[in-house]
Amino acid sequence: MTVTGPDFIALQVRDVERAAAFYETRLGLRRAPASPPGAVVFATTPVPMAVREPLPGVDLDAATPRPGLGVALWLASDDAQGLHEALVAAGVPVPVPPADGPFGRAFTLTDPDGYAVTVHQAQPPGAPGR
Repeated sequence: MTVTGPDFIALQVRDVERAAAFYETRLGLRRAPASPPGAVVFATTPVPMAVREPLPGVDLDAATPRPGLGVALWLASDDAQGLHEALVAAGVPVPVPPADGPFGRAFTLTDPDGYAVTVHQAQPPGAPGR
């Protein structure tokens, strides 16, 4: 028996609708046709992603210094620089500005619950940095 890889990502959030609105309006994610109670699932590929109510015993306000510390969540974009500019204009915190690296142009934003989310735009094959 083996594990084949990530199959689903869920972020536990304080306010599901507020978090869902952030990921929809700021990042352009689209809701999946159906979501279970207490969650909003997005039609992301290749792995679905959701925001959900915290599991029993999870206290996001006690998470020090922020929820998800130690987990790196990367989302792909077709225009990382343009998205960065729109997020900054909307007042979204961006603790790591755009830079070119081995995985393309990337920056890190902070969502309303304090999760650090890296957005990257892969470089085309043969581009510098590959």
